[in-house]
Amino acid sequence: MSQNKVRPFGVRDQIGYVFGDMAGSFVNLFVDAYFLTFCTYVLGISPSWMAGLFLVARLWDAINDPIMGSFPDRWTLGKSGDKFKPWIKLFMIPLALSGVLCFSNVPFEGIALHAWVAFTYVLYGMSYTGTSMPFGAMASVVSTDPIDRSKLSRARSIGGTVVGIGALSIVPIVCFDKDSNIIPERFTMIAVVFGILCIVSYLLLCNLTPERVRQEKVEGEKFNYGEVLKAAFKNRPLIGVMVATVGSMLFITGSGQLRSYIYKEFYQSTEFMSLASIGTLPVMIVCFILVPKIVSKFGKKNVILVMSSLNLILSSLILFIQIQDPLVYTVLNLIATIGQTAFTILIWALVTDCLDYSEWKMNIRADGSMYSIYTFSRKIGSTIASTGAASALAAIGYVSGVNAIQPAETVNSIYYLVNAVPVVTCILEIVGIGLIFNLNQKETAKMYKELAERRAAKN
Repeated sequence: MSQNKVRPFGVRDQIGYVFGDMAGSFVNLFVDAYFLTFCTYVLGISPSWMAGLFLVARLWDAINDPIMGSFPDRWTLGKSGDKFKPWIKLFMIPLALSGVLCFSNVPFEGIALHAWVAFTYVLYGMSYTGTSMPFGAMASVVSTDPIDRSKLSRARSIGGTVVGIGALSIVPIVCFDKDSNIIPERFTMIAVVFGILCIVSYLLLCNLTPERVRQEKVEGEKFNYGEVLKAAFKNRPLIGVMVATVGSMLFITGSGQLRSYIYKEFYQSTEFMSLASIGTLPVMIVCFILVPKIVSKFGKKNVILVMSSLNLILSSLILFIQIQDPLVYTVLNLIATIGQTAFTILIWALVTDCLDYSEWKMNIRADGSMYSIYTFSRKIGSTIASTGAASALAAIGYVSGVNAIQPAETVNSIYYLVNAVPVVTCILEIVGIGLIFNLNQKETAKMYKELAERRAAKN
C-alpha cells in the first residue's frame, strides 16, 4: 500500500467529505423519512403491503451490498487510478432520479400502482448502494493516519446532520398545510431539488477529496471473496460494530418514518416536526465541539457506552411516562438524541479501525468488500425498522388515505410504537460496543503503531 504524491491532508478533504455525505443524504434521508407517509396517505397503499415491500426490497439490498461492494476490489474504472470515485460518478444520477420517481403522484391504480412503487423503491435502494459503498470505503484511501480518519468520520456525521436539520426541516412546512393535510405535488418538487443537490454535492466530493493511497496489486493475483468473508467472521470489532449499527439504524430509519405519524395523529401538530429537526442543530454543535476532546481522553468505545446509557435512561422515561405536551416531548427527545449524535460522529472512525484490524490480525486488505459487509448490518437494521414500522401500523389498526380518521386506540398505540424504537436502539448499541467490540484505546494505538511499522518496511 503506497501513498500517492498529492497535497497533504487538510480542511479541503474534510469539506469534500461533508459534501459526500450530504449528497447521499439528500435522497436517502428524504426517502427514509417520507416514502411510507407518501405511499399510505397520497397513493392510498396499505401499510401491510408496504411492510412486505420493505422486507423484500431491503433484504435484497442487504444481499446486494456485499456483491456491489466488492466491485472496486475486483475492477478499476477509468484511467485515473482512483478506486472508489469512478463508481460514485456512475451511480449518482440514477440515485437522484430514483428519489424523484419515489415521490411522483402517478395516475396508476391496482397492480400497476403497486408495481410502480416496488420498481421505484428497488431502483432507489440499488442506486444508493452504488454510491454509498464506495463513499464509505473511500476514507481508507484518503489517508492512512488515524487522526485524519477520525476527522473524516466527524465530517461525515456533519453532512447527514446538515441535511437532516436544514433540508428535511422544510418538508413539513412546505408539504403540509395549516391543518396538517398533505400537499402531494410539493413532495415531487422537493425530490427534484434534492436530486440536483445530490449530484452537485457528489461532484464537489470528487473535486475536493483526492484518493492518496494506492494498494499495489500483485501480478496474477486474483481477488478471493471467500478469504474476505473468513476474515470478516474472525473480525470481532467488526461484528460488534455491526450489532450496534443494527440498533442505530432502527433509530435512524424507524424513528424517521414514524415521526410524522406521532405529530400528525397523536399531537395533531406537524409544525413541531420542524422544531424537532432544527433543534438537532445545537445538539450537533455541542457534540461536535466536545466529543473529540472527550474521546482523546477516554477513547471512542467508552464515550459511546456512556452516551448510549444516558440515552437509554431518558428514552425509557419518555416511553413509560406518556408526554401530552408536544413541546415538552420534542425538547426531551432532543436531549435524548445527544447519545445518538455522539454515536453517529464516532461510528465511522470505528469502522475504519475494523478495516485496519483485518490487515493487522489476518493480513487481508479489501476495503470495499469489508466495508460492504459492515453496511450489510445497516441494511438489515433498516429492513427491520421499515418492515417493523409498516407492520406495526397495520397491527394497531392504522387506516390509509388522505382524509382517513384514525381510531382513538390506534392514536394512543402510535405513541408507544414510536418511543419504543430508541430504547431498543440503545440496548443493541450497548451490547455491540460494550460486550463484543474489543478494541480499547490502548489496543487501537498498538494496532496503528504495528501497521505503520509494517508499511514502512515494505516501502
